Amino acid sequence: MLDHHRYAYRSINDRPDYSWPEGQRLAVYIGLNLEHFSFGEGLGAELAPGGPQPDVLNYAWRDYGNRVGAWRMLDLFDALKLPVGLLLNSSIYDYCPELVAAFRARGDEIIGHGITNSERQGVLNEADERDLIERATAAMKQQEGRAPAGWLGPWISQSRVTPDLLQETGYTYGLDWCHDDQPVWMKTRNGRLLSVPYPEEINDIPAIVARKVSASEFADMIIDQFEEMLEQSVAQPLVMGIALHPYLVGQPFRLRHLRRALTHIVERADERVWITKPGAIAAYIESLGSLIPGAED
Repeated sequence: MLDHHRYAYRSINDRPDYSWPEGQRLAVYIGLNLEHFSFGEGLGAELAPGGPQPDVLNYAWRDYGNRVGAWRMLDLFDALKLPVGLLLNSSIYDYCPELVAAFRARGDEIIGHGITNSERQGVLNEADERDLIERATAAMKQQEGRAPAGWLGPWISQSRVTPDLLQETGYTYGLDWCHDDQPVWMKTRNGRLLSVPYPEEINDIPAIVARKVSASEFADMIIDQFEEMLEQSVAQPLVMGIALHPYLVGQPFRLRHLRRALTHIVERADERVWITKPGAIAAYIESLGSLIPGAED
């Protein structure tokens, strides 16, 4: 059988215990995807599938997220004093730089998310994939004054060498692998890359676009995930991510239910809950040394 050779199996019940800062047990973060799409070609989530190009309906629906939805969500995050990990297509800098500036002003973390979600990097040859990562990274470094520490591939797409390329480009963590509820070190050909858990269940695209769950059901999923993981975190420190896209949950009827779910988390957060950003999780894990699976490799 083929194997990725990135990490070894180790059950969640067979690991050293540790806590997040100040003894907290459940780390919670929001991953907000700010994405831009090519008009008349390429990939993109579809409200009404199968139309010919130029696909005005789906392009405009996705564009609503950057023009309206993200700004409504920004107001919500401000009201609840919630930090955000901003998963950013670098083409957003050319399209609507004021949107990135608004999140930057809050001190939110800017995370690499390719150039556009009209493409997958995993289908490229190594040289072209390296070029994509380097171009996206350079644009972000120019705008932010420093390169991002973390990366989520457009469409969660990886080739067999993506972790190697990310580590060699200077990234310290990635979000593409959804195999665990704790961070895990992954082997690369020239070192290691931390895998920080990113949700594919508490994620509005798989839930709302693929499974057609309602706005209220998605909010209930967030609340149930939080409550169950809060109980589980008595035994192990855990990470709960919430993956959001403004063209979906920035729609008014969904935003109302998202507000209910996030308010629940804020109101229930106590000394056991660390509401944070992915980069802070990665930096803390780095400080723990050999406690984390894969750190010894």
